[in-house]
Formats: sequence, structure tokens, C-alpha cells
Amino acid sequence: MAQPRIAVLIPCYNEDAAIAKVVADFRAALPGVEIFVYDNNSHDNTVAAALAAGAVVRREALQGKGHVIRRMFADIEADAYVLVDGDDTYDASAAPEMVRLLLDEQLDMVNGQRVEQAGEGPIGAYRRGHRTGNLVLSGLVQAVFGDRIQDMLSGYRVFSRRFVKTFPALASGFETETEFTIHALDLMMPLAEVPVAYRERPVGSASKLRTYSDGLRILRTIVALVKEERPLQFFTLAGLVLLALGIGLGVPVVITYLHTGLVPRLPTAVLATGIIMIAMLSFTCGLILDSVARARKEAKRLAYLAIPRWGG
Repeated sequence: MAQPRIAVLIPCYNEDAAIAKVVADFRAALPGVEIFVYDNNSHDNTVAAALAAGAVVRREALQGKGHVIRRMFADIEADAYVLVDGDDTYDASAAPEMVRLLLDEQLDMVNGQRVEQAGEGPIGAYRRGHRTGNLVLSGLVQAVFGDRIQDMLSGYRVFSRRFVKTFPALASGFETETEFTIHALDLMMPLAEVPVAYRERPVGSASKLRTYSDGLRILRTIVALVKEERPLQFFTLAGLVLLALGIGLGVPVVITYLHTGLVPRLPTAVLATGIIMIAMLSFTCGLILDSVARARKEAKRLAYLAIPRWGG
């Protein structure tokens, strides 16, 4: 059997303090593989450092990690794709086992679950707000799409060709990790998650993640994907909230009418009726859009199956 083509993909924005070491570490961990660094408008020495380290350097002008991922996945041809951040926070020595697991088990995604030391302890090498946000957002996705992924926002993953070439890549920023996870869970792809060491950034490297604004963008992405992929659940929940509100407003009016034969609060009665009608409309929308989502899911599944798996 021919040797698999493996590509290491490193999106970068102002990472001259770390990128040379990241390239060197992955070249040592995966000898002979192609390493691609995609520069996203850096204004430091990232490009020069990556070139000096021996990486293939390309550029993406649209600002944002999601745009870089879209370009990478479109440009690069390989059998296995190792995606890692360029900030030297992930352990390159875990890559061979992640690639082996992907190829031997015919998986579509292997996610690197961040731990203090591989196999021990909780996520802890980043700010408390990031850790809490990851747990909350991962919990929301697990509740809707399943709990096969514990660290939804990890930036260290290995993908199959099937995954990469059928991934829609609609996000523009850090919410792209959310898209990875939901895409895999929604299509019920075979996947695995392994613990990987996670460390602090090197001196001179600064995080590009903005805790609150990026957290809100990720939450908005989750809500949008739930609406798109699970419309029946989304609109049923909305309908139940509206129905409860309408009943809460309408019951006192009905009780007054039964006792007196009068409707003294006519505006409230009209409002309650309107809210209940909207709730019924929400249920109807959910049923219709669920059929549309099922058809879209079937089309995505067929596109996925059209890409042959590695090894025949």
C-alpha cells in the first residue's frame, strides 16, 4: 500500500516568537511531511521565520482564522491533515499517534483534548474565562448533537480527506472549531479524542482570542447551527416558550370571563391569542424545516461518501 500523504497546516497571525519552533517540532515528529504555514496579514517576522524553518508559506488576505481554514482546505491535497495553531501551545509529539489512529481506525477526525500533561488533569494552561467558556459552549453542543467530543474548541486536530473536502467552512473567525465539531457530530462521522499536553505561549507571543466578543460569536454560531441542523428542536423550544407566555397571559382573562361573562382586558386577550398563534406557527415551521434539513443532510452524506477513504 502506498504511503499516505500527510500535510501539516498552521494558520498564523503575528507568531514570529513561536512559528520556527512549531515547524521544527512537527518536522521532527512527522519526518518527510509537508508543512504549510498560511500567513494571515502578519505585520511581524512570521513569514521570514517560517521560511527559514523550511515551511511552505502562503498567504490569505481575508482576516480571520475561518478564512484561513477555508483556503487551506481548498488548496491542499493530502490523505491526512494535521491542523495546529502556530503559537507553540500544543505538543507536536502527539501528532504521530493521532495520525496513526486516524488512518488505522479509518476515522475522519481525531481531536486533541487539552490537558496540563498528557493523560492528567483538567484543562488549565489558559485563562479561567477561556476554560469556563469552553466548558459551557461544549456542554451546549453536547446537549444537542451528542457528547463524543469534550474539548470542542481545541485547535489541534487531525482530519481525513473525506472530512476536509466536504467541510463547508462558512465561519470567518475562531468559531471555525465549533463548525468542525458540529459537522462531524451531525454526520455521525467516526472520530476519536485523545489527550494532548497544552502549555503556555512562549514569551513574546500574545493570544488573539478575545474572551467575550469571540465567546459571543461562538455562541451565535452554535445557535445558528442548531437552527440549521436541528430546526424541529429549535422551533419547538421557541414555540413552547411562546405557548407558555400566551397561556400565562390568557388564563386570567378566561377565568374573568367565566366568572363575569365579560372581557374587561381585551388588549391582553388579543395579545395572548396572537402569541399562541405565533407559537403554533413556530411548531409548523419546525416541522417543515426539519424535512428540509433532512434533505440537506442526505446531500451532505452523499458528498461525503463520494470521497474515497484512504486505503481503498
